[in-house]
Amino acid sequence: MIDHIGNGLALEVLRIIGVRELDKDSTVSVALHVRSQKMGWKDIVKVENMELSPRKVNAIALIAPTASISIIRDFKVREKRSVDLPDRIVGVVRCPNPNCITNRGEPVESELEVARRRPVVLRCVYCERQVDEFLSHLL
Repeated sequence: MIDHIGNGLALEVLRIIGVRELDKDSTVSVALHVRSQKMGWKDIVKVENMELSPRKVNAIALIAPTASISIIRDFKVREKRSVDLPDRIVGVVRCPNPNCITNRGEPVESELEVARRRPVVLRCVYCERQVDEFLSHLL
């Protein structure tokens, strides 16, 4: 379960985790615009039979830095942790510079460093282009 997603971002989280690629027997629950004492309003996503890769968690941290991820087994929360934005994001966000080496067909994976955390601003380690809008550049 992914909780404390910013209001209106649950559908983007579903896109990040690849909900279309899930096993047909996996139940997906989405709650939009839920009242929250901490946030005012939030979204919640619950997906059965799925473990998130570190890349997917990093992508979620970019768009929903207040999110928390709970692992539920046998109807009990076994683990709960907040997402944490690492200092470098590899293979998650495409550099917006069309002339960057990562966009020129070379076997180079995108790599961006966190230039600022609140609000999040990334900088490409290859061409130094800054990225502050991530949704359209998520891989």
